[in-house]
Amino acid sequence: MNLSLDQPIYPNQQALLPFALTDVLIESVSQNKQPLLHFWQLENTMILGMKDTRVANLKQGVAHLQTAGYPPVIRSAGGLGVISDPDVLNISLFIPQGSHTTSSAYEEMYRLTQMAFPELAIVTGEVFDSYCPGTYDLSCNGKKIAGIAQRKIKAGIAIMMYLSVSGAQQNRGQIVRDFYLTSLKEHFGQDGYPPVNPASMTTVSDVLAEKITIAQTKERFLTAFSKLKKSNVSQMDSSDWLMATENRTLYEEKLNRMITRNQILETL
Repeated sequence: MNLSLDQPIYPNQQALLPFALTDVLIESVSQNKQPLLHFWQLENTMILGMKDTRVANLKQGVAHLQTAGYPPVIRSAGGLGVISDPDVLNISLFIPQGSHTTSSAYEEMYRLTQMAFPELAIVTGEVFDSYCPGTYDLSCNGKKIAGIAQRKIKAGIAIMMYLSVSGAQQNRGQIVRDFYLTSLKEHFGQDGYPPVNPASMTTVSDVLAEKITIAQTKERFLTAFSKLKKSNVSQMDSSDWLMATENRTLYEEKLNRMITRNQILETL
């Protein structure tokens, strides 16, 4: 039986926790060789990639995010900045590396998403003027609904996707665009930073032309995960999982690394 973890929405002051947990889960999957699905959400937050911390005017960019009500956190995985809020679902698929390549791991998340939303014509391919553009952006009708990143530790892989389920995607895009305009000024859209166009992205609800909830989305992915792995799925709260395993010390270690990574934001 495979496992799915979930928990209530993390408040801003706990924004480092899901990233620390992600690294623990990668190592756990590396050891026990069992796939795992993890759902998590944050309050209004801008998740920055390490490259985002190298913008010319980081202090001004962060001040903009704070004013907009999206305080930043720096993640451990690669890529660029993305928005998280209660209408965005973060979905991480953990798999033992085995024979998986980088591409085949991404393809597995793509298949899972297609199975969760069979009524949508979802395609992969970079949406260059979205935020955090990448080869495995997921789009419908030419507009991006999700972005995917990947992280490996030992023999485990995490394929991490943010899915814009509902809400004001135009506003999300504008906040990220303004962050880059503020922090890059005349170099906006240059040096590997995206020329963010808020109109390049949409939500699953908008594509479906009906509101879909986070709970309904989770249920779809659980059903798809069960079919994909040909196994029933046991559901558990992530805090309960940590308490029930021998990973608490490892979790504290990963959390301390996240605290160190984010210290740059305290010095601005």
